[in-house]
Amino acid sequence: MADDKKQAMIEARGLCKYYGPFAAIQGVTFAVPRGQVCAFLGPNGAGKSTTMKLLTGYLSPTEGSAFIGGHDVYAERIQAATLIGYLPENGPLYPEMTPDSILKYLGEARGMSGSNLRTRLEYVADKCSLTTVWGKPISKLSRGFKQRVGMAAALLHDPEVLILDEPTSGLDPNQVHDVRDLIISLSKTKTILLSTHILQEVKAMCTRVIVINNGRLVFDGGVNDLEQTGVDMETRFRQLTLGKA
Repeated sequence: MADDKKQAMIEARGLCKYYGPFAAIQGVTFAVPRGQVCAFLGPNGAGKSTTMKLLTGYLSPTEGSAFIGGHDVYAERIQAATLIGYLPENGPLYPEMTPDSILKYLGEARGMSGSNLRTRLEYVADKCSLTTVWGKPISKLSRGFKQRVGMAAALLHDPEVLILDEPTSGLDPNQVHDVRDLIISLSKTKTILLSTHILQEVKAMCTRVIVINNGRLVFDGGVNDLEQTGVDMETRFRQLTLGKA
């Protein structure tokens, strides 16, 4: 059991992504063991979303490899995909569909049916607070509700690994609190990598922090390690990403 708990459920090995001469990320290497909630921080344009897209198979790397639950994301794409729930930043949704219809469609596309699909639809509708807009066209929903539909899609098939890109983006303070509580409850059974710009969320939800800047990792350690004597987390983040005290 101890070895199982130490298993790397999310792993990047020397990931690089180039667009012509521009390097979006370079040599990104880290591993997130089973059951850990890890924050992935960095300023805009640092390479967070690119790394997450590489880990989930949405992009192919120029160099390096990515693994989910020990499965190579590119050589064993189907096996890896079954383990992943992915919430992309500003994820695409079909505007003419409703939360009910799009989640049924996504569930069926994953091979879910019958009572299993109905049970999971009820679960995500409740956990993501979608019952009041369940039959409303997505085009009519607020950004916050659209974000919750994306979260529901990530959770629908009960994946072991969650990769969440700005999960509280567009939510009001009450909704942010609800999503924090949901992520904390999910952390009991799932491995989670999440990006955020809100450092208070890191303290509330995470045990580990990875910081990326200009496409390279600049910090990897515990949440408490990010703060130093006399230096708060925000100041330390600025030191790592801007070189400012």
